[in-house]
Amino acid sequence: MKRRPTRRLSLGLAPGLTPALALCALLSGALPAHAASHPAGSSAEGRNSSGRYSDSYGTKASYEPGQNPRTYQAAPRGFEPVFTENVSRHGSRAATDSEDGDLVLKLWDRAASEGQLTGAGKEFGPQVRQLLDAMAKVGYGNLSGRGRQEIQDTAVRMEKRLPGLFAHIAKDGEPIDVVSSGQGRAVDSAGEFATALTEADPALKPLIGPARADKDLLYFHKAAGGAAYRDYIDNDKRLADTLKSVTDQPATHRAAVNVLKKIFKPAFVARISAGEFSDIGSDVDAAEAVYNLYGIAPAMSEESPGGRGWHMERYIAPRDAAWFGYLSDAEDFYEKGPGFADSDITYKMAGVLLDDFFKKAEARRDGTSDLGAELRFTHAEEIIPLAALMRLPGSTKPVTAQRPYTYADNPWRGASVAPMAANIQWDVFRKGHTYLVRMLYNEKETAFKQGCRPVAKGSAFYELNELERCFGRTHPTS
Repeated sequence: MKRRPTRRLSLGLAPGLTPALALCALLSGALPAHAASHPAGSSAEGRNSSGRYSDSYGTKASYEPGQNPRTYQAAPRGFEPVFTENVSRHGSRAATDSEDGDLVLKLWDRAASEGQLTGAGKEFGPQVRQLLDAMAKVGYGNLSGRGRQEIQDTAVRMEKRLPGLFAHIAKDGEPIDVVSSGQGRAVDSAGEFATALTEADPALKPLIGPARADKDLLYFHKAAGGAAYRDYIDNDKRLADTLKSVTDQPATHRAAVNVLKKIFKPAFVARISAGEFSDIGSDVDAAEAVYNLYGIAPAMSEESPGGRGWHMERYIAPRDAAWFGYLSDAEDFYEKGPGFADSDITYKMAGVLLDDFFKKAEARRDGTSDLGAELRFTHAEEIIPLAALMRLPGSTKPVTAQRPYTYADNPWRGASVAPMAANIQWDVFRKGHTYLVRMLYNEKETAFKQGCRPVAKGSAFYELNELERCFGRTHPTS
């Protein structure tokens, strides 16, 4: 969850809630039992016992491919790959700043001086300082070792998945275009991907041009096309009231106290809750800081002592991590995802990116481009709205004030919609004058939205002109 001064969590329900928002709080308050069915505890940092990331990490979840490559469908007889394009979120990274660690360490230092730490709490402070040092060394907001590996591995799997395509690209000298948002971690991800691709197939090296930046395409939430969206985030009363109703409730306070009691003795926790340290932060602020450190720890696993992980799950119980994970997901759902059923403000701006996918595939079909691959690198703020615009799995269900976002009745989860290194890929196949498209979402074969007809029932392949019809695009008849 992202702390913002204007939306700092507080204790109890907000006065003057409308009946609909009161219902929202009521429904959200029923979530912990459901959320606890997705445990945050793990046999390996960042994963649960089944090897899948728990919901509690939200969009900080580290990446895993969604499908065994041996189970991909073969292209229909006679079709050969002629083009591939993707958009990828950057890999796992350090936190963007030291705010969370600084906040909780101020409280920890005070408690340590007064003998108010639990046994586990005595280990917490030094561990947080080590984690902060590691992130400072990597550079706040920069790719971690794990993030670089995620991106490299994704590139290698792409090359292995389409060996015929890349052999054809190398043979015919077709260029590969690499473009990023221009932000550091996206630029670095683009570089890691290109390097790994050329190491997998050295013949591709002279074909990969200098990486370029396109803010309008891959950082659209901060570009001119995102002006209305930014106004929504900053000024929309319904959004602010809804997020307040979701977060500002007794369940959040209870979870915060539970978290702090793992680190501080009960008397000290009571003083935090009573506001004695309000100049540092409330109990919810402090617990949220612990949660955010827990969330970022898997991304920094390679930088941990001996590479053994930080084991921050010792300081937050699965049920409480699940609750704070839900609050983080709720914020992302309403601010970037499907959002309210009567508005497309959170994802309409992603049309520029979907349009680029179509334009590149159409140009290849129409003979106006000789590109072999288009590789794009961006951020969660772009992947999440694109998933909502395309109605990808998990992003199909907006909400109303009467039926707000909850884990109980909505499939949207940040950990599956946009984990670190999340990606969407279109592979284009040709036979004669017919072009087919297969979509992979986090490397899993994924159907296009309802109403798009594949070439056969259950097939992962769609004719390009059918996708144009389904998405309301037109092109001149040749």
